[in-house]
Amino acid sequence: MITREDVEHIGWLASIKIEEEEKDELVEQFNTILDFFHQLDMVDTEGVEPTYRAVDLVNIFREDVVRASLTQEEALANALRRENGYFKSPRIV
Repeated sequence: MITREDVEHIGWLASIKIEEEEKDELVEQFNTILDFFHQLDMVDTEGVEPTYRAVDLVNIFREDVVRASLTQEEALANALRRENGYFKSPRIV
C-alpha cells in the first residue's frame, strides 16, 4: 500500500514538486494501480507460454565483413576546417 510519505519520496526521486492537495489524490491513484497489478497476479497462467514479443523479430543487420577503411585524407576531404590531420571544430565554452 502506498502512503503519503511514499508519494513524497517518489516526488523527491523524480525531482518534481507535488502540492499538498495533490498528495492524497496521488496516494489513491497509486493504490488503484497496484490493485490492478494484484488482480493480474491472481490470473491462472498455468500452461500459457510466456510472450516476450508480440511480433517475431529477425536480425536485419548485414554480415560483418572486414574491409578497408578511409584514409585520413579521405576522411578529412570534406572538412571545413582541419589542423594537423584532425577535424578542427569551433571552441565551445
